[in-house]
Amino acid sequence: MNSNNIEKHLKIISNWLFFCCFSVFCMIIVGAITRLSGSGLSIVEWEPLMGAIPPLNEEEWQRVFEMYKSSPEYQKKNFWMEISDFKSIFFWEWFHRLLGRLIGVFYALPFIFFLIKGWVPKGFKIKLFAAFLMGGAQGFMGWYMVKSGLVDMPAVSHYRLAAHLSLALLIYGYMLWLGLRLRNFGSEITDKDNRKLQIHGLVTLAAIIVTILWGAFTAGLDAGLIYNETFPKMGATWFPEELWFHKPLWLNFFENHASVQFTHRWVAIITLLITLSFCAHGIMKQRNGLYFSILAAVIFIQVGLGIATLLSGVSLPLAVMHQGGAVILLTLIISVIYKIRYST
Repeated sequence: MNSNNIEKHLKIISNWLFFCCFSVFCMIIVGAITRLSGSGLSIVEWEPLMGAIPPLNEEEWQRVFEMYKSSPEYQKKNFWMEISDFKSIFFWEWFHRLLGRLIGVFYALPFIFFLIKGWVPKGFKIKLFAAFLMGGAQGFMGWYMVKSGLVDMPAVSHYRLAAHLSLALLIYGYMLWLGLRLRNFGSEITDKDNRKLQIHGLVTLAAIIVTILWGAFTAGLDAGLIYNETFPKMGATWFPEELWFHKPLWLNFFENHASVQFTHRWVAIITLLITLSFCAHGIMKQRNGLYFSILAAVIFIQVGLGIATLLSGVSLPLAVMHQGGAVILLTLIISVIYKIRYST
C-alpha cells in the first residue's frame, strides 16, 4: 500500500473519531437538557436493546406511566402529573438514551470495518478498542446514576452524576487526542526544550477538569438555586454562613450546598487566572498565538456564562450553553497542548 493510500485511510479514521466526538458533545448537551427539564428519572427500567423503541400505543404509554407512578419522583414531587405531562418528560430521557445507543453504533460498525480492511495502524487497535469499552461502561454508569434516584429520594446522587459526566468527558478527550494523533501520524515531539509550557498547559487542563467536576457537584445538588442574587459575594458576605456546617469539615466541599457552590465559584476564578497565564506564556513564546487568543476569549465567555446562569436562577438555555462551553473549553485546551507537543 502506497503512502498516499495510508495517509487517506488515516484521515478517514481521524474524521470518524472527530465525528464521534461531535456525537458525544451532542449527547452531553441533551443530557444537560434532560437533567434541567426534570426528565432524567422518567424511565424507571433499563432495556439496552428494546428500550430504543418508544411506546407506540396508548396501552404501552399507560404501562410505562404506571411504572413511573411507583417511583419516588412521582410520589413525592410529580404526583399532579397526567399522562400528557409525563410524555413531555419521557421524551428527553428516551432521546438521551437513544443517542447513547446510536453513538455505540456510530463507533462499533466503522471500527470493525477499519479492522477488517487493515487500516488501523500498529499500536492503535488496543487504543481504539479501549474507547469502545469506555463507551460501554458509560452506558452502565448512566443507569447506575438513574438507579440512585429510584430508591428513596427523587434525585440522583451528585457523585454518580459527576462520575457520569466525567466519564463522558474522558471519552470525548481520549477520542479527540487519538484523532489528532492519527491526523498527524508519525509526527515527533517537537518541544523538548519547551517543557515548562507543556507543564503549564497540563496544570491548566487539570484546573479546568476540577472546575467542571465541581460544576457537576453544583448541578447534582441543585446548589445553583441558592445564593443566586449576587456575585462575587454570596448574599451580603463573602463567605456563606453555613460554610462549615458539616462535620468533618472537608465534607462541606462535597455535600454542603452553599460550600459546593462557593468552591465552584472560586475554583472557576482561579482557573480563569491560570488559563490566562498559560495563554500569555504561550504568546510570549510566539507559539500558535491565534489558538492561545481563542482559548483566552473562550475562558472569559465560559466564566461569564457561569455567572449569568447563577444570577438567572439556573435558566435552562444559559445552563445548557454553560455546559456546552465546558466541552468547547476542554476541546481547546487539549488541542493547544497537542499543538505544543507535536509538529502539525
